[in-house]
Amino acid sequence: MSSESIEVRKNAALDRFELYVDDYLAGVAAYQDTANERAFVHTEIYPQHEGLGYGRKLVQGALDQTRDEGFGILPMCPMVHHFVESRPEYLALVPQWSRQRLNLPQN
Repeated sequence: MSSESIEVRKNAALDRFELYVDDYLAGVAAYQDTANERAFVHTEIYPQHEGLGYGRKLVQGALDQTRDEGFGILPMCPMVHHFVESRPEYLALVPQWSRQRLNLPQN
């Protein structure tokens, strides 16, 4: 049984994070930066990779890199929103002022 290589890379030129599975582009998470936050506006796993848990890996990798860069997050797209709302460690990255507007837990 061979293990696959999974890597999330930031592509700043295209304002997106890219998920590579065995060096093949499997999905993207597009973002827009403000001064303090990174808004995730669209996340997509390509059809041949759907249903295999890659969306979660892409979102987690993108959010971890965003946190490491010192940005808060604005989960505008449904995939990132769903990921954040059930994980307190990532919900903490969402600015308090935006939580009600994004229908996220306040605490």
